[in-house]
Amino acid sequence: MAEKAPERPLPQITELTEPFWHAAREGKLVLQRCKSCGEFIWCPRPSCVECGSDQLEWEEASGRGTIYSFTVIRQVVGRGSKVFEKEIPYVIAWVDLEEGPRFYTNIVDCAVEKVEIGMPVTVVFDPVTSDISLPKFRPTSQ
Repeated sequence: MAEKAPERPLPQITELTEPFWHAAREGKLVLQRCKSCGEFIWCPRPSCVECGSDQLEWEEASGRGTIYSFTVIRQVVGRGSKVFEKEIPYVIAWVDLEEGPRFYTNIVDCAVEKVEIGMPVTVVFDPVTSDISLPKFRPTSQ
């Protein structure tokens, strides 16, 4: 009997994260922002990491950032990672958003050897299911 291929792991939509995933489906990147101190917050949480306030709202972000750090994935390790094998090589990066938070993501639409620390990038969305559109980043057009 053939072994069933593993399914791609996807984020779980919760009550806390639903506004983020709803906006992503519409091609918008949103972040929580604290009404008390004004800080942008990533990852979604029930209270501000800076001042502790629970007065948070969702605000559309610019979708622009800069690559802080990255790595190129050139091989899979472990059975669960096999689902990503067809995408090799691919880039995983920390992107510093203009609003302040650092966002963990993929860099797309760019040859892996062209990715650089400090590269300006812009968000794009990958609709992987009807509920989940993953935010990824590509180099900003000059």
